[in-house]
Amino acid sequence: MEQITISGLKVSSLIGVYDWERTRPTTLLMDIEVKADLSQARHSDEVADTIDYAKLAEFVQQQAASATFELLEALGHALCEAVLQNFPVQQITLAITKPEILADAQAVTVTISAGR
Repeated sequence: MEQITISGLKVSSLIGVYDWERTRPTTLLMDIEVKADLSQARHSDEVADTIDYAKLAEFVQQQAASATFELLEALGHALCEAVLQNFPVQQITLAITKPEILADAQAVTVTISAGR
């Protein structure tokens, strides 16, 4: 089982509990780790035999952009389930960072994992 990691992906989503958060999309940062059997790609050197990480990143960005969740936990769960349904991965771990949401902290990060 191999792993692909996308770090610091900028994602725009309408997210938040407070009214002021729901007036415009928020830029979130996501770290995505997927585990899959990539042994065929190791031998073929063909992108068709691996997880196309550009397509994975774009998929996550599009899914998040169309979402309107209040909680990072709910967004993370929905994104994990969508990736599992649309990509041949065995496991996904998604860390969603919301910058500057607390006065005395740089950011808050919620991490969700799901698998087959």
